[in-house]
Amino acid sequence: MTYLKAVLIAADQLVNALLAGWPDETMSSRAWRWEQDGVRAWPRRVIDRLFWWEPNHCRESYESERTRRQLPPELRTG
Repeated sequence: MTYLKAVLIAADQLVNALLAGWPDETMSSRAWRWEQDGVRAWPRRVIDRLFWWEPNHCRESYESERTRRQLPPELRTG
């Protein structure tokens, strides 16, 4: 992971925490969960459009959180 990407993810997690979300989750992952839980779908649509070059951005962010890919390799499980 590049330094810039790490900083952007950290900023994203900060915004999510400030909006009463889990502190280690990105807004993209949260948007995917919201849609899957039937809470609201528009945040996922907006975020996925912003990341137009990365199809299924929110779903992939959620899967990254689930598999803990943002952690250093020695801290990942499985």
